[in-house]
Amino acid sequence: MTAKAPITQDVLTLPRKMPEGGKVNLVGLTRDAMRDALIAHGAPERQAKMRVGQIWQWMYQWGVRDFASMTNLSKSYRAELDETFCIELPEVVSKQVSEDGTRKYLVRIAGGHEVEVVYIPETDRGTLCISSQVGCTLTCSFCHTGTQRLVRNLTAGEIIGQVMVARDDLGEWPVPGAPNVEGRLLSNIVLMGMGEPLYNFENVRDAMKIAMDPEGIQLSRRRITLSTSGVVPEIARTAEEIGCQLAVSFHATTDEVRDQLVPINKKWNIETLLDALRAYPRVSNSERITFEYVMLKDVNDSDADARRLVKLIKGIPAKINLIPFNEWPGAPHARSTPERIKKFADIVHDAGYASPVRRPRGEDIMAACGQLKSATERARKSRREIAAEAGLSQP
Repeated sequence: MTAKAPITQDVLTLPRKMPEGGKVNLVGLTRDAMRDALIAHGAPERQAKMRVGQIWQWMYQWGVRDFASMTNLSKSYRAELDETFCIELPEVVSKQVSEDGTRKYLVRIAGGHEVEVVYIPETDRGTLCISSQVGCTLTCSFCHTGTQRLVRNLTAGEIIGQVMVARDDLGEWPVPGAPNVEGRLLSNIVLMGMGEPLYNFENVRDAMKIAMDPEGIQLSRRRITLSTSGVVPEIARTAEEIGCQLAVSFHATTDEVRDQLVPINKKWNIETLLDALRAYPRVSNSERITFEYVMLKDVNDSDADARRLVKLIKGIPAKINLIPFNEWPGAPHARSTPERIKKFADIVHDAGYASPVRRPRGEDIMAACGQLKSATERARKSRREIAAEAGLSQP
């Protein structure tokens, strides 16, 4: 099948070479790209595939960063690798831990830019929310990240690097030769952090292919969820080339309201978006699509909205995640009352759709859904200081 032309925004993505020493970073390279890189730097072509498999396992299954520790490679070849290549991850600038156990990492990438990554522990899983861009271009009115200008796309290495950084912090790399441990602290990935993943498709795809590789991090495609605001032309491509679970930031039941909340709707409206979503589960073998719906007081939370929602998604295997609005200083909206959210959820549930209400996590460290915004932009000011500057009271 001929690959479709990517949706572009003329956004810079930095090259793979590291700024210091000119070494090539192997993190984020696909297997084919790593093979080509090894051959280009002297590896015999007949051995390159085997070498990729060996290095890949050390990097992604065991979390090894030092070529000298890759003991199934000859000592001379390990030295050659070290002269030309490196295994570099984003730098952890800070880590905050919420009262509920949520961890928020501020990580620095090439160029000095910073993005936020959030790990959410639950009784039956551990979910890592990762970013795909520095900032965001979509300007959704309820999202704090959308108030930060878009700087650039993340590379595949910077995306999968967030997963590796979290595994480092959780101490979850297995020891070579040791028995496998049942259960995983980091069992799920959601592309719901900073940025629109489908405006950085190739890098997101390559990073997720690494996450799913059976000889590396080994996450099932059903354990990965990509969230889009509705970049319609790339939805089918996501099904074909990634095949992960899909979530859509829906948030409204009329074009008039969605145009205001999610401005990309002016380009691809609700009808166009739903047509694309109807085909997704069949193409990707996904079980159902998750519709994300942030609950905004007196904006999109009426009984009529709930009834329109179930009518709109009729025929799509779906669940509805109802998200109490996570307020941030200067936000133009307020959270719906618990009573209103329950009534909305009951209408959706009675129509035959799962309608869980997401429990806000990490609010005390500004790590909840819609609150991520890099400390570079916020100049590392406290929540109280930000509120004061916005002229708001903060308890």
